[in-house]
Amino acid sequence: MSATPEPYARRWQALGVLAASLLVITIDNTILNVALPSLRADLDVDSSQAQWIVDSYLLVFAGLLLVGGTLGDRFGRRRALILGLLVFGGGSVLAAFAGSANELIAARALMGVGAAGIMPATLSILMNIFPEEERPKAIAAWAGVSGLGVALGPIAGGLLLEEFSWASVFLVNIPIVIGAIFFAKVLVPESSDPETPRVDVVGAVLSIVGLTAIVWGLIEASEQGWTDLTILGAFAMGGSVLAVFLAWEKRVRQPMIDITIFRNLRFSASSLSIMLVFFGLLGTVFMLTTYLQTVLGYTPLEAGLRMIPVAVGLVVGSRAAITVAEKLGTKVAVAGGLLIVACGMQILSQADMDSGYGLVATALVIMGFGMAVGMGPATEAIMSSLPKEKAGVGSAMNDVLRELGGTLGVAVLGSILASKYGSSIDGSVSTLPEPVAAASQDSVEGAHVVAAQLGGDSATNLIASADQAFVTAMGTTTDIAAAVALAGALVALVFLPARRNRLEEEQEETAEPVEHEEAELALV
Repeated sequence: MSATPEPYARRWQALGVLAASLLVITIDNTILNVALPSLRADLDVDSSQAQWIVDSYLLVFAGLLLVGGTLGDRFGRRRALILGLLVFGGGSVLAAFAGSANELIAARALMGVGAAGIMPATLSILMNIFPEEERPKAIAAWAGVSGLGVALGPIAGGLLLEEFSWASVFLVNIPIVIGAIFFAKVLVPESSDPETPRVDVVGAVLSIVGLTAIVWGLIEASEQGWTDLTILGAFAMGGSVLAVFLAWEKRVRQPMIDITIFRNLRFSASSLSIMLVFFGLLGTVFMLTTYLQTVLGYTPLEAGLRMIPVAVGLVVGSRAAITVAEKLGTKVAVAGGLLIVACGMQILSQADMDSGYGLVATALVIMGFGMAVGMGPATEAIMSSLPKEKAGVGSAMNDVLRELGGTLGVAVLGSILASKYGSSIDGSVSTLPEPVAAASQDSVEGAHVVAAQLGGDSATNLIASADQAFVTAMGTTTDIAAAVALAGALVALVFLPARRNRLEEEQEETAEPVEHEEAELALV
């Protein structure tokens, strides 16, 4: 009998490198929002270009995640991490010195390419350097950092813009990237799939085309309308291509994804739960940013700092997640976490013009806590459903579902918010000139801009009507987000096994001794 291999000695230091790499790309999802007003002025950016400065990163990021995870498994996960950091850093430099909106959109897309290499590598490396008994704690930390980036983005952006230009939100990435590359070379061991499978080129192309078409449709639907023929065509194309992708993966000898993994309820139920909670969470954060800055009148920095309660909830919840999962099982942890998130959203839906920040802070703490309690065990369930050799593509699937859920949440909930806001304010602007009424109905920000031009009692009345229409719309939309999070809790409660079944555990326990025995016989 050969002894069980000792775990990697510097795994916790390596986790710090992985966390820093993950944090820099998740912060980038939200840090740019506070810089958009400055970008509009300096680069003469119109509304469509502003949307694509934000969304080009997300579109490329989501479209390449599966390929990034597969290439990491094949050619080395540390290599994928370092290459992704280099590309992300290069894109950040180009973005900081962009001279036009189109240059900035292209640079952001390049950053998305780098992020697609970084994110799957962080989780797959984690799975390979931590022994089974320590993985839940490490994954809880990973999930906490993943959520933390969403909250820290507005804070970091607000702090930077107080002293520097919009370019600083990109230049701040450079020292983090340089440090992460250096310490990755020193602290992170290389790992890959020992079978060195051939790259599934057809599957890679199909996954990129299918995911890109769907994400593009989700992004554009809020502008062009959900029934627009172009949008419906994008969804039809994306769905058809992904169906072909799944059919191809069933027949190819060395697929990117083993489709049979979806029969494992630990994998599929956890994946759906994660997708639903990110749908509700990112859609809610999108609304909350506007509420804090436009309705309550906070500056970008003040609004960013008021997202700190989410971070507090995440930190406390990450610790609680481990205890809950160990004592009560994954089912209770995931379902309970999503239920807590739904409760936080329900509290937030009660916000109005006079409720003040206290209600928001309470809701944010609860949402952050619930997210941490549920997402760590859900992520661990997904990753433990796959062999360590396939950790890269497993991590990529986890990341794709997060991105799709978040994108869908912003698109769907944003569309509902806009529709409800427009109908709520309609009566209040019916007597205004048509251009003024149209701008006021478009968004609450537009109404404030119009009011500044009108002045007097007309401005006061318009602002009051717009703010009231927005909080009414936000309440309805946040109720829907809470219902979606509650649906995720029900999915976990009904379909997610409490723990891994005994057969899976026995297979893990017997796998290594068999491999060692075969190795010893080969040496003889």
